[in-house]
Amino acid sequence: MTYCLGVITRYGIVMAADSLTNAGVDYISNYQKLFNFSDPGDRVIVLCTAGNLSMSQGILALLRKDLKAQAEANLHTLPSMFEVARYIGQKTRQVLDENRTWLQQDKIEFQSSFLLGGQIKGEEPCLFLIYSQGNCLQATKETPFLQIGEAKYGKPILDRTLNYDIPLEDAAKCALLSIDSTMKSNISVGPPINMVMYEADSLLIRHQLRLPVGDPYLVKVRKYWEGALRKAFDHMPPLDWHDPQPNNFVPSPAFPDPTEAPVGSDIS
Repeated sequence: MTYCLGVITRYGIVMAADSLTNAGVDYISNYQKLFNFSDPGDRVIVLCTAGNLSMSQGILALLRKDLKAQAEANLHTLPSMFEVARYIGQKTRQVLDENRTWLQQDKIEFQSSFLLGGQIKGEEPCLFLIYSQGNCLQATKETPFLQIGEAKYGKPILDRTLNYDIPLEDAAKCALLSIDSTMKSNISVGPPINMVMYEADSLLIRHQLRLPVGDPYLVKVRKYWEGALRKAFDHMPPLDWHDPQPNNFVPSPAFPDPTEAPVGSDIS
């Protein structure tokens, strides 16, 4: 399993991914899942991938092949980010269609999805989710983040913290905490963590990092966040149970009147 996410704000884009891959509890390895296909000065294109690793690698190989051959349509020639998203979707369908019959025959999961983030000169920054079927979904100001892979554990902090006007550095910290929360709850997601922060209209990636297992900053962030959560929990106001008075107890099927003996019981 894996976890990748992208965040878009008015100030730019943050994209992050873990690197853990597993095919059962006895076969675990690390593979990069965040890729930079940028052409500095003209366009920034960053991809994150989740799903069947062989399918993802096949799709990436086709994208690189078109770039190397300078095909008429490639990541560096298409005129808009939407066209780039559609192009990646077409390559996704191509690879899945070529392998679908054989993988289904052996009941092997063959889905592969992508996050595409970046900007082409003359356009606004964009963030897309590209499904295995080849169609795509674009992030909006109202929903400024997209996730693929093991998304559920890292989503609550995004829902509570992110908005389109958040500073880019804060969005990066939120993304890192989202991944850390996922790693805490799911052993199939783990470091190294790769992260990119792109500043709008710069057409150049100036900020990127890789956090390996045991990285001091990652350890520090986890300890700080866990301590802050415990402190917030300790200061939560007590529950108001609205306990009923003995003289107005209302029996219910779930909570029968304790003073009444069940029918047929023998009380002495």
